[in-house]
Amino acid sequence: MYRYVLKRLMLMIVIIICSAIVAFTLMYLAPGDPARLQLGQGISQAVLEARRHELGIDRPYIVQLATYLYNAFVRFDFGTSWQYGVSVMEELLSRLPRTLMIGIPAMILNVTIGTIMGVIAAIHEGKWQDSSLMLLAMVLVSAPDFWVALMLIILFCVKLNWLPSYGIDSLKSYVLPIICSALPVIAVNARQARSSMLEVIRADFITTARAKGQKSGTIIRKHMFPNALMPIITGIAGGLSKTVAGSPVIETVFSIPGVGAFLLTGVNYRDRPIVCGCVIFFALFTSIVVLLMDLCYAFLDPRIKAQYSK
Repeated sequence: MYRYVLKRLMLMIVIIICSAIVAFTLMYLAPGDPARLQLGQGISQAVLEARRHELGIDRPYIVQLATYLYNAFVRFDFGTSWQYGVSVMEELLSRLPRTLMIGIPAMILNVTIGTIMGVIAAIHEGKWQDSSLMLLAMVLVSAPDFWVALMLIILFCVKLNWLPSYGIDSLKSYVLPIICSALPVIAVNARQARSSMLEVIRADFITTARAKGQKSGTIIRKHMFPNALMPIITGIAGGLSKTVAGSPVIETVFSIPGVGAFLLTGVNYRDRPIVCGCVIFFALFTSIVVLLMDLCYAFLDPRIKAQYSK
């Protein structure tokens, strides 16, 4: 097993470096001059060239790329934001708790509610419970995030005046962003859990358990659900990755200064250090989550563990 973990860690390094190269290249090729976006229109060419030289974007592509990779992976320095003039790493760490305040409760909600919805729909396959829950899941997964956010603001902030519509003044400010972040993922997890449970329901060992006279609750709890956990764990891993990446749309609509809004600002202003730093951070976290997910697979399924041992 340790050889597998070591191999994945080495592969993780390659993935993160490749992610950094792709992000840097895309920002280099993106239209728009970062210096002009910062200084605005009506400035002299000399001032513009001086700013471009200060940012280091007047050098050849390969020189800029090599310099960034050296600073990021040797000196562990993601650079300084061109727009804010602060360290990208420090800004990421300061914004991360706000994103987690939205992402972690949203992940708990979508895993719990989505799994329960999927199990109920699978147990009542073809009945009104199944149809109703899957229709609800289809509506939730189809509704755009910004539209749902605006509808909730109109209902709970404008009409009922129960919750604030923006900012992070109190814990109430996180209620609507958490709901908006959880709703579409609840639908995805519900559909995934339903498919997994339906595959297990038709298995021979479930028929054997029923023939032995075991109760339905016991069969679901001890036989169906544990064997349907693999795809559900995959959904949880994806939810964890989205938790840290945040939702740029949700954070922008509710004016939450989180990681997603930070990345969106970097894209809008062609702030290469912000975008590349966020991409490296997300790639690192996602690679760790996928590694933990594979280890959970090995823990739950001895056959997978045997493959890892080989």
